[in-house]
Amino acid sequence: MSWWWSGAIGAAKKKLDEDEAPQSFQNVALVVGVTGIVGNSLAEILPLADTPGGRWKVYGVARRPRPSWNADHPIEYIQRDITNSNDTQTKFSILTDVTHIFYVSWTSRPTEEDNCEVNGVMLLNVLRAVIPNAPNLCHVSLQTGGKHYLGPFALIDKINSHEPSFTEDLPRLDIPNFYYTQEDILFEETKKKEGLSWSVHRPLLIFGFSPYSLMNVVGTLCLYAAICKHEHISLKFPGTKRAWESYYMASDADLIAEQHIWAAVDTYAKNEAFNCSNGDVFRWKQLWKVLTEQFEIEEYGYEDGPRLRLAEMMKDKGPVWDEIVKENELQPTKLEEVAEWWVADATFGMEDIVDSMNKAKEHGFLGFRNSKNSLINWIDKTRAYKIVP
Repeated sequence: MSWWWSGAIGAAKKKLDEDEAPQSFQNVALVVGVTGIVGNSLAEILPLADTPGGRWKVYGVARRPRPSWNADHPIEYIQRDITNSNDTQTKFSILTDVTHIFYVSWTSRPTEEDNCEVNGVMLLNVLRAVIPNAPNLCHVSLQTGGKHYLGPFALIDKINSHEPSFTEDLPRLDIPNFYYTQEDILFEETKKKEGLSWSVHRPLLIFGFSPYSLMNVVGTLCLYAAICKHEHISLKFPGTKRAWESYYMASDADLIAEQHIWAAVDTYAKNEAFNCSNGDVFRWKQLWKVLTEQFEIEEYGYEDGPRLRLAEMMKDKGPVWDEIVKENELQPTKLEEVAEWWVADATFGMEDIVDSMNKAKEHGFLGFRNSKNSLINWIDKTRAYKIVP
C-alpha cells in the first residue's frame, strides 16, 4: 500500500512512542509556520517512521510561543519573528544540518502591496539565512494557494480572474499578488546554490486544524455552530445563493503536507508548481448539512434576502463565547483569537472554485481525500483538543 493511499483511506499510522528512538536522521526539515494549518500537519507527519525521506529531524519555526496543541510533536521548536532580518540571520544561519525547507507561513496586511512587501521579506530572510550556511540543503518547498488564479481576497469578483478549472500553466493576473512576489524570490534565491531544487504548492480552501491560523475555516465554522447551538438559533449560511449552490473543492491539510513531502524527495517533482486539492467536488448546501449534524442543530440553510456576513453577526459574541468556554471547560481562548470571520466571509462570497489535479497525478502524486470525511475529521480534532464543545 502506497504511503498516500494509506493516509487517504484513514489507515492507522504507527505512533512514534511505539518505535525506538531513531539513532540517526536521513534528512532535516525546517518547517516555517509550524503552528499554521499545514505546518501543524507537517509537524505530525514528518517525524513518523514511514514518511518518505525519513527518518526526519524537524525544526519548527513560529512567531508565537509554542501552544499546548502543538507540544506533543517531536520537533525542535524555534520561536522567531522572521520579519526581523538580523534576528532571522542570527538564529537560522546556525542550522547547518537543514536539508529541506518547508515554507508554509504568511501574514496579512491591509493592502496587497503591503502583503507583497512583508511576505516577500519573510521568505527572503529565511532563504538568505539558510541557503549559504546549510551545505546539504537540496530543496525548498513553498506553499501559496488558489488566489494565484483568483487574485487577492479584496479583489475577488472585482477583476477578471481565471475561469475554473484552474491549471498550473495559466498566466499570472496583471495585479499585485504576494504569491507572485514569493515565487519570484524563490526562483531567484534557489539559483544561487547548485543543485538546489524548489516546488510550489497551490491548495484551495484548506480543511485542517490550527486554532490561530488565518486560514482555519473549519475552526471558524465550528465556533459559529457552537454559538448557534448555545443560543438555540438557526445555523444560517453566511454567503451568497450562488456560493450555496456552486461547486467547490477543498484541500485537506494532511494531504497538502503529503504533497510537500512527496515533492521534496521525488526527483520527478523538482522545479514544478502543483495544485493540491482533495479530488472531489461538493456544494456548500451539502456540507452545511454535515456541519449541522455534527453539532446537532436542526434549523439551518440559506435564506433569501440581504447577504449575511459572519463579521457582522458575530461582532458582539465575545461574552457568549466566554460562557461556552466556561460551561464546557474548554481551552481558555478569546473569540477574536480563534475565529477569522473575514476569511470565512470572503470564502462564502466565491463561486465555482475548482482546480485540476492532472499535473500532480501525471508527475506521480496520487493522493486524495473525501471532503465530507475530511470535514468531520477536523471537527473531531478541534473537539479533541477542547477548542469547541
